[in-house]
Amino acid sequence: MATKVATMLQLPYESTDSSSKSSVGHSQTPKKSAIKTSPLKLLDPGRSKLTTVETKRIVSVLDEAIFKVELISLISHITEFLDDLSTILGSELMGTLKEHERLSNNMEALLTQLQREGLKQEDGRGDLVGTEEQIRHLQLHQQAVKSSIRNILRLFQADPLASQAVRDEAYARDLSFEIFIKGLSEFRGFLLEKLLTSPLEEQEKVQFMEEISLRDKKNTETIAALEAELATAIQSRDNEKKYKVEMEIENWIQKYDADMGEKQTEFEEVDAVYTEEKAQLAELKEKYAVLEQEYSQIKEERKRSQEKKERAERELAIMVRAATHIQAFWKGYLVRSLLKSKRKKKGKGKKSKK
Repeated sequence: MATKVATMLQLPYESTDSSSKSSVGHSQTPKKSAIKTSPLKLLDPGRSKLTTVETKRIVSVLDEAIFKVELISLISHITEFLDDLSTILGSELMGTLKEHERLSNNMEALLTQLQREGLKQEDGRGDLVGTEEQIRHLQLHQQAVKSSIRNILRLFQADPLASQAVRDEAYARDLSFEIFIKGLSEFRGFLLEKLLTSPLEEQEKVQFMEEISLRDKKNTETIAALEAELATAIQSRDNEKKYKVEMEIENWIQKYDADMGEKQTEFEEVDAVYTEEKAQLAELKEKYAVLEQEYSQIKEERKRSQEKKERAERELAIMVRAATHIQAFWKGYLVRSLLKSKRKKKGKGKKSKK
């Protein structure tokens, strides 16, 4: 929310005498060409460092602007995770950031309320259109938020450790801010190159580029002429070869026809053999189907016969076991009967003696 409010306010970047370190990856001095004798060395700046106070001041102001944009783009993220950064930020920054969050929330609520009451922007981005009271009320809140952002930037500039800790949270930056910072960084590199180049060096560069352009134009014309000569030579060669190629093609066609005639005859012979063998194969398949059916019947009959035999053997075994049991029972019965009769006779003999 704080980022949205700061973006709508279009806060101008103030320049101070103190120069801040930029997080962009541009070097303060451009790289020198490894090959000193290369003509492209003329395109490099003649100096590696800024020598005048004015040029240093210009780059310093731009660095400070990038520094401030980097911090402003992360204010929303900082206020969201304020407690996690409390140790690094310190009490004064913590209080200022909390106050800024409160002002931003009030600003957002006021904008929503005024929009419901009819306040709007021309074309969605132009000047605000509404009553005088609405505009004045909104401007007061805008000034409060602007002052809060200036105060936050001042405190961060006075605390390099806190500034670096916040800038290390760059992963949370909105993509639109990232693109804007990248554009500023590229502009800084372009501006630095211009400031490192003297008017005489600039004139030499322009002259060098004009010479390169003229040389490229001449080379293009030479290449076009050579391509035309090459096309003419190719056409002439093609015309000379045309008759030979046509004759060679005709010979190849005749040879192809002859070869195809032989191949056709050979194909017909192979096809006749194939047709005969195919018919024989069909006949064999038919015979095999009959034999397979007969074999299946015989196999089934054998299976039934085997099952019948096994069933008879099982029945016979059962009958044998039953007969054995009956014989054993009958023998036992006879033995018991014989013993019983002997006891009776013995008993009668004792009575007669008495």
